[in-house]
Amino acid sequence: MPVRRPFFDSHFHVIDSRFPLFENNGFLPEEFTVGDYQERTAALSVVGGAVVSGSFQRFDQGYLLDSLAQLGPGFVGVTQIPHDLPDEEIAYLGERGVRAIRFNLRRGGSAALEYLDVLARRVHDVAGMHTELYVDARDLPELADTLAALPAVSIDHLGLHADGLPHLLALVEQGVRVKATGFGRVDLDVADTIRAVLKVAPTALMAGTDLPSTRARRPFADTDLDLLADAAGDYYGAVLHDNAAAFYRL
Repeated sequence: MPVRRPFFDSHFHVIDSRFPLFENNGFLPEEFTVGDYQERTAALSVVGGAVVSGSFQRFDQGYLLDSLAQLGPGFVGVTQIPHDLPDEEIAYLGERGVRAIRFNLRRGGSAALEYLDVLARRVHDVAGMHTELYVDARDLPELADTLAALPAVSIDHLGLHADGLPHLLALVEQGVRVKATGFGRVDLDVADTIRAVLKVAPTALMAGTDLPSTRARRPFADTDLDLLADAAGDYYGAVLHDNAAAFYRL
């Protein structure tokens, strides 16, 4: 088993019933509080991370700002916002540690795809935020020109499907980042995909737990980081921490 190194968890969720939760396709997740997250990851040497808004949280910012306040320095937010959110509110979120917005093309709950280009550019101009997409990589060709031209973009969960890998790698060549997350929800060879991304751009890949792994075929396991270590080789430290810390401006 590899020695645990400092870990920036680039993708996890907090589900707190004190704040609004919305059913998505009949699904409502079980609670997974900041305390639950800290207990679950106590052995993983987590030094920071990104709390990511899910479809079931829609545009609620209350849970996210509360989570960041509890987690403290080193943790940032990835949120969903309506396309017409005023600039001053975007700036306020940025000041409170929100570093990115998310377009959830798989589950919804985010702004519509038609606003991707304009909104991604606006949040970057106003608050230096980048844009993250939960998208099947097989759907990337129709988005490729837009994504390649944006200031900063990442794709969740290794792009989800092996058939989309060539499209994903083409965007990595143009500066798009990729999250090595959600191994229990993908339809691809995780190790081969990690190696393929790193071969194109060693700074592109960022590790995360995807906890609590809602709707995944299996939840995150600590051994997923061992798999990542084997596949990443000499790049493991950068994938586990440095790449994401730089991308999230920490």
